[in-house]
Amino acid sequence: MAGVAAPAPRATVGVPRLSLKGVSKHFGGVQAIKHADLDLMPGEVHALVGENGAGKSTLIKIVAGAEHPDTGTMELDGKAVTVRTASAALDLGIATVYQEAQLFGQLTVAENTFLGREARKGPFVDWEAQNDRVREALAAFGLSDDIVTRKVEELSAGQQQQVSIAKALVGNARILILDEPSAILTDAEIDTLFTAIRRLAAAGVSVIYISHRLDELFQIADVVTVMRDGETLGTFHTGDLTVGSIADMMVGGEFQGSSGKQRAAARDVYLSLRGLRSNRFHDVSLDVRSGEIVVLFGLVGSGVAEIASATYGKTAITGGRMELKGKPYRPSSPAHAQRLRLAMLPANRKLEGLLSFQPIAFNISIGSLSFFSRAGVFMSRRLEKEKADEFVKTLAIKTPDPTRAVSTLSGGNAQKVVLARQLVELPDVLVLAEPTQGVDIQAKDEIHKIIDDLCAKGTAVLIATSDLGEAMRIADRLIVIRNGTTFTEFERGANQADVLAAASGQLSGEQELALQREGAR
Repeated sequence: MAGVAAPAPRATVGVPRLSLKGVSKHFGGVQAIKHADLDLMPGEVHALVGENGAGKSTLIKIVAGAEHPDTGTMELDGKAVTVRTASAALDLGIATVYQEAQLFGQLTVAENTFLGREARKGPFVDWEAQNDRVREALAAFGLSDDIVTRKVEELSAGQQQQVSIAKALVGNARILILDEPSAILTDAEIDTLFTAIRRLAAAGVSVIYISHRLDELFQIADVVTVMRDGETLGTFHTGDLTVGSIADMMVGGEFQGSSGKQRAAARDVYLSLRGLRSNRFHDVSLDVRSGEIVVLFGLVGSGVAEIASATYGKTAITGGRMELKGKPYRPSSPAHAQRLRLAMLPANRKLEGLLSFQPIAFNISIGSLSFFSRAGVFMSRRLEKEKADEFVKTLAIKTPDPTRAVSTLSGGNAQKVVLARQLVELPDVLVLAEPTQGVDIQAKDEIHKIIDDLCAKGTAVLIATSDLGEAMRIADRLIVIRNGTTFTEFERGANQADVLAAASGQLSGEQELALQREGAR
């Protein structure tokens, strides 16, 4: 699949609704966008794609007024504009709907929709007029009239997203930005979303549609702009593309595959999942052996994170079975999993992994108090300090003293502190969710080395990530998760574009045949 030639970029005819030229943006020493151009036409559904870190999020934040560019120009209907705030963007008719609904659960749908811009009848809020306008906006989604007066917290995730879109439309948006809108939706909800988008486009609304699910672009997008390494590669008519050609442009020819480091052959199966099910995933089967790194790779909303959480007792299981070192395993809680020598690095270190106001040493020891206690009662501060000093050195945590608060550390070093906590008592199985999310390149390489070293000591490692580059670099075996189930598997050294295409719903002919042979056995 690699090497697919890119088609010719589309030619722009007429005045764009939105035009960005020469946009760049850096954060500290990180160049998030090097050079970006984008023309959005009236009534167009315009997909924006790229790997994690390609610059998509930064670009839409600039359009939405949440960030300011270092260089470049922005025009609306041929007139130069400067968007300094989100409210200024709304005034210009630019509305953004993020993947996580920006709504207040205790307020009704109508109250959320008109929050801060209430319809008035004299000095009073005109509730009847508000409710009527919201009903009209929600009609495109086929929602019942009574939803207008229901509290948002009572709605499903899909309904909340529909309310977010309705909120944008009530504000007379001319440009609607949808950030990963299908990630949390069911197939039926996606069909409803696409129907609504088509109606909006037919009415002249211009839509920027951001998605990692490349196959769905062919159902909804007129054109596709591809970003890679902070640059826009061009805008192409969807009909001139395939999933493979988009994936190829996204990854380019620069990636050289895995690190090439040879590890000892994997040994006994330490973690086994068979037909595992929950309300977020189904029919998940895999094995992880001692001394092996297995990566679960999937796009946002694929179920990857929930599968990892299930192994640690954080996601309830409704069916299937798990085994730990050959014995039936069903953790009732994270503490239960830890007692059985399975450790987990959570994806959200700020919410789940760290007590930022506490010292580094405290954050390392808090997960293994029995290890640091004497007679089951007294905490050995000496042992705590010795272990903290050891991890500061071996994990290269950049701090002058482990008594410093975690809040003084960079993101990468804070992540190492959370990892150190899991390694106080060397686990048989280590599960890591997005282990290098939000850390710089150097910290990422250091964390990968730590994981490699653990494997060399016999630990079985299961990594859940939506970072394809990371998955390709570190995996001995890479299992693609799509729509909440194990979709297909790749060995070390696989082609990156093939993996991305599989995660987006397309298999190569060779992979299709392999699955057919497997099913025939």
